[in-house]
Amino acid sequence: MTLTADDVNKIAHLARLGIDKEDVDSYAKDLSGMLELMTQMGELDATGVEPMAHPLDQVQRLRPDVVTEADQRGHFQAIAPQVEDSLYLVPKVIE
Repeated sequence: MTLTADDVNKIAHLARLGIDKEDVDSYAKDLSGMLELMTQMGELDATGVEPMAHPLDQVQRLRPDVVTEADQRGHFQAIAPQVEDSLYLVPKVIE
């Protein structure tokens, strides 16, 4: 799939991105190349290939699940405009 300058401008508008006019053709070429690569990858036979979350077979380092801060809910809710059953009450905004 080849993108035109109009396609790039439309995408930039939808994404609320400002693109200089002299860069539009370069973006169109780069984005078209990426789409072509995705098309080629979609045509590959991936039977027998297991999905993976990360390209390297590593274990994620996790921190211990311990409380590191004191409970200050009462302090914060004391200054809230409205609280009921330890929940903050807010005005209804959608009817």
